[in-house]
Amino acid sequence: MALRIRLRRTGAKKRPSYRVVVAESQAPRDGSFVEIIGHYDPLTDPATVKIDADRAKHWLGHGAQPSDRVAKLLQKVGVAGAGAAAHEEQAAQGETG
Repeated sequence: MALRIRLRRTGAKKRPSYRVVVAESQAPRDGSFVEIIGHYDPLTDPATVKIDADRAKHWLGHGAQPSDRVAKLLQKVGVAGAGAAAHEEQAAQGETG
């Protein structure tokens, strides 16, 4: 089971807000998930980001890969190693293609 840390859209039409969730990589964007570890509201100024750093580190330690946007959010809240995992994945894709 490959896990991803990614955004799950909530909110009304044209008023998005997101939950930061741990989900299987094959699950749909708004489908099933394992755990909610935070939320992100891009419409506030500045954008509201609240992520449980301990749970994020736990899932990263168990092999969950953050999406590009979540990796940036994790760096913003100070979770070490989040950006490195995303950067390594992009480098690996660049070498193959």
